[in-house]
Amino acid sequence: MKASTSIHLLLALAAASLAGTASAETIRVAIGTQDTTINCATGGLLIRELKLLDKYLPRTGKYKDVTYDVQWKNFTSGPPLTNEMVADKLDIGAMADFPGSLNAAAFQKAGKKSLFIAPLSGNAIGTGNGIVVPADSPVQSLAELRGKTISVPFGSTAHGMLLRAIKRQGWDPDKDVTLVSQSPEVGGSALQAHKVDGHANFVPFPELFVFRGFARKIYDGAQAEAPTFHGALVNAEYAQKYPEIVVAYLRAAIEADRLMAAEPEKYSELIARVTGIDAEVDYLFHGPLGLQNRDYTWKPEYRQALQTSIETLKLLKRTDADLSADTVIDERYIREAFRLEGLDYEARLKSYDKQPLAAKDAGSGKPIAEPKLAAQLWLRGESRVRAYASPAAAFAALRQAAKEGKQARVLYVHDRNTGLKLLASKAWYVQDGKGQASAFLLKGSADGWAKANGGNVRDFAAVSGAAVAVASN
Repeated sequence: MKASTSIHLLLALAAASLAGTASAETIRVAIGTQDTTINCATGGLLIRELKLLDKYLPRTGKYKDVTYDVQWKNFTSGPPLTNEMVADKLDIGAMADFPGSLNAAAFQKAGKKSLFIAPLSGNAIGTGNGIVVPADSPVQSLAELRGKTISVPFGSTAHGMLLRAIKRQGWDPDKDVTLVSQSPEVGGSALQAHKVDGHANFVPFPELFVFRGFARKIYDGAQAEAPTFHGALVNAEYAQKYPEIVVAYLRAAIEADRLMAAEPEKYSELIARVTGIDAEVDYLFHGPLGLQNRDYTWKPEYRQALQTSIETLKLLKRTDADLSADTVIDERYIREAFRLEGLDYEARLKSYDKQPLAAKDAGSGKPIAEPKLAAQLWLRGESRVRAYASPAAAFAALRQAAKEGKQARVLYVHDRNTGLKLLASKAWYVQDGKGQASAFLLKGSADGWAKANGGNVRDFAAVSGAAVAVASN
């Protein structure tokens, strides 16, 4: 069936094919999730935990007497999920661009086909993947890891990012650096034991390891200037037979997104209870101005991310399959889900806006005009995150909270150059003569800003003006 075929025609054909369906038919809906890959939450964990899929599964017409056998299975990465999809043990799965290209290649090798039906969350410039080093390492940049050992989950989107980053350095990945395959759990332990010099990983592990205090981020995926996303795939044969079910799944994902946007603190806590990933890290991604956008539209950057992943596979001789982003992506299902939800797909497709910080400064009550200068403070015992117009205002609030015997769960600031949301206690700052501070992910960036604009480069302890620790760090 050509990609241009109307989803309405596809639904009609599926209905016709079910005309003779026995009243007692049971239809399996088997979904593979990556719970700890928290940017997939609205396409898996939240749908499951809030029982949203049942609300949208078709139950009229030819589906009137159908019984649904809904199955969920959680994975820590994309490759094992792909194995079960190819083995027909799963119908739908969530994974990133690089493992998604492996999924498509594995399906084709088996004489089958999978389809990427929607992104779930991503970043047009690559934020989400990252490289960290032990917290006490002297290394401040990727260039300093030449000749060192870096671990990464092979076959993951972080693996693709790392290979691109190495290429940008002009290095030979077989000679200039030692790459070893380690899962997030093993990589974290290896960092703490100083068994590796650096570790590359995908959402949320670079930020999680930093938040937990044993790592420091030296490279963000945005520096590779390659977009990244996680999305949902489906067995093409299943999608053709049951398009209404695929659309129902996507409608459930859209509702999960609405819920998260309305109450990010509440659902960050839910994700934490299920996964063990700290709510403060979940909010870093899913709260206002988060590290990635929850975005279900097929932006050109996401198409390019998949195409780049496919080309990387071919370069690594991991596949010789005749694949392209255009043959793997099918956006008809998400367009139909948008239509049924009364949403404008074309408008969202053109928008790159992050979830806005729709709040006033908690101290002054004035509107927050510049997101790159904003800060957010989450205090223990408070269900809502406070917003401030500047890091300096947030630091003042942090000091006042300490005087009142309150502890901070986390403080967020934004990189002055890129707008990336940062854990304030791990950022670098340039402080001017008036006490105002600009935040930066990398010390080199802070040094460059200070040289160009004046000011002094300081760490969090110095710039915050008080010996106040963020409690969980």
